[in-house]
Amino acid sequence: MADSLDDSAERTEPATPKKREDTRRKGIVSKSVEVNSAMILFFGLLVMQAACSMMAEQIAAIARSVLSEAGRFQLTPASIQGSFASGMLSLAVAVGPVLLGLVIIGLAANMAQVGFRISPEALEIKWSKLNPLKAVKMIFGSQRSMVEMLKNLVKVVLVGIVAYSAVSSVVEDSVSLMDGSVGGILGFLTRATFGAGIKIGLMFLAIALFDYLYQRYEFEKGLKMTKEEVKEETKMQDGNPVIKGRIRSIQRQIAYKRMMHDIPKADVVVTNPTHVAVAIKYDSEKMNAPRVVAKGAELIAKRIKEIAAEHHVPIVEDRILARTLYKMVDIGEEIPEKLFQAVAQLLAYIYRMKNPRSGRAKK
Repeated sequence: MADSLDDSAERTEPATPKKREDTRRKGIVSKSVEVNSAMILFFGLLVMQAACSMMAEQIAAIARSVLSEAGRFQLTPASIQGSFASGMLSLAVAVGPVLLGLVIIGLAANMAQVGFRISPEALEIKWSKLNPLKAVKMIFGSQRSMVEMLKNLVKVVLVGIVAYSAVSSVVEDSVSLMDGSVGGILGFLTRATFGAGIKIGLMFLAIALFDYLYQRYEFEKGLKMTKEEVKEETKMQDGNPVIKGRIRSIQRQIAYKRMMHDIPKADVVVTNPTHVAVAIKYDSEKMNAPRVVAKGAELIAKRIKEIAAEHHVPIVEDRILARTLYKMVDIGEEIPEKLFQAVAQLLAYIYRMKNPRSGRAKK
């Protein structure tokens, strides 16, 4: 784990998504250093074994070149620079693939644990961490330091046992090397070294797996929140219920005032007659269909009718239409198609009432 998190007996609630995201942004993640070490050791040995022959050929070529040119070599600044550049290039060709493989393995080990994310906050210098007293307390006075010490002790013992077992298995065969050739001795040592390294690498992988599970457990344990923290975070995300209620109340008051302001512009108010009132307006030049500009029940319905009467807006009683409009259409919405005919007949009736002469002329 990249950093330690506070632990408390009161922290019983799982971490919220926001807490996890904030923690990750700070660079605090569940991470085991043992996984990186084990993967670099084990897979690095495999890469070296695969590139061993190529490395040997490159190094042998460098040695042959140096020895063959030793008698004719002129010690001049230009010759020294040229030889140095040529040697470094040959060395890079020899060990470059192995180094590149180790870099890729290290990056893959990190990404497998925490994914890919750059955390600028984790790169900031925290002067509090440079306090020597705090460092001594963290090393000798914390449970985590004791666990790390015990883990390292177990690791040394297990790796020592595996290394001893791997070396002892080739001791008997090493006696025959006394009469062997240089190539045979080098081949035996190479095979023995890689064999022991692979066994030790497998032991490191097993230790790394247990360490990762432990680090994950500690991380989740330290990430837990108190009930009060969960409540506070919920308030911050969703807003304070008191403030939200006040905002909704203000919004209702604004909507109510706007609705009452639009009633005098309505063409007709349809009533239940006492429980429901719906005000309708239609402007053929601006609207595709008649629109509900106000509606309400009980006291609001009574107030709608009072304003309509004050401004000489016709009030028509139609129980079914009033109830249907109240349930189906919100304020500001156009009436649905299936109510077109009923509303059109009502509006036509109102227009005939307002203009009786035009109604007789059409007849």
